[in-house]
Amino acid sequence: MAASGDPGRQWQEEVAEAAVVVVGSCMTDLVSLTSRLSKTGETIHGHKFFIGFGGKGANQCVQAARLGAKTSMVCKVGKDSFGNDYIENLKQNDISTEFTYQTKDAATGAASIIVDNEGQNIIVIVAGANLLLNTEDLRKAASAISRAKVMICQLEVTPATSLEALRIAHSNGVKTLFNPAPAIADLDPEFYTLSDVFCCNESEAEILTGLEVGSPTEAGKAALVLLERGCQVVIITLGAEGCVMLSQTEPVPKHIPTEKVKAVDTTCRPGPRPKSEAVTVRKQKYYK
Repeated sequence: MAASGDPGRQWQEEVAEAAVVVVGSCMTDLVSLTSRLSKTGETIHGHKFFIGFGGKGANQCVQAARLGAKTSMVCKVGKDSFGNDYIENLKQNDISTEFTYQTKDAATGAASIIVDNEGQNIIVIVAGANLLLNTEDLRKAASAISRAKVMICQLEVTPATSLEALRIAHSNGVKTLFNPAPAIADLDPEFYTLSDVFCCNESEAEILTGLEVGSPTEAGKAALVLLERGCQVVIITLGAEGCVMLSQTEPVPKHIPTEKVKAVDTTCRPGPRPKSEAVTVRKQKYYK
């Protein structure tokens, strides 16, 4: 089946037209809603449980598709019920699954999520099959990546895999959007030079730069450090405070506020930002 990583002829035209290709993670979310978060060693009652589709990569791909972009997902899930359901979910969102691989060597990635009434959460992820996505898989998907307008990747797959995806995209003139999450302090310098758009949140910016990021002004200072490492555009998201951005052509930090809303669940914050940025880049409103 094409969905399990065996390229099918019926997908060839579709993949060639994909404007946004996402290389990244798929996680099955096991979500429990509670009135409050439990303390260490404490058992409490929840009031609702549901299973959802998550993972930073898949979230970004689905949102880009819903914003109107033709998308393709390069990822790996297990040969299990969660993996089968995930492939079907991608198809239902009109996402090409030609390079959605399945493996017997690990289970589909899963996240156990507890959310309280204030929208705060505790999350434990088991990456599983996500960590088995490798450079050989990317070489098979190179035709899709090289024909895209934008390629997005993150760090819920191995850094080596994301770095190879950036190399393939960059060498073919494809705009790259890198979301360094979860952040690692000793990030390979090549990630910066290969990123046309480098988008992280405040805690990730702190890990990457060693600077405190608690305000738009401090975010601007951290963004300048990241820009000096070779990124073309840097965006630091600040939750309720919006974001700060700058670029090589406009190196003065700019604070963009956002509308205040009541948080329902912060699990996906700041996930939506890279998705919408990708569609903006695809529509050529961001780059001249």
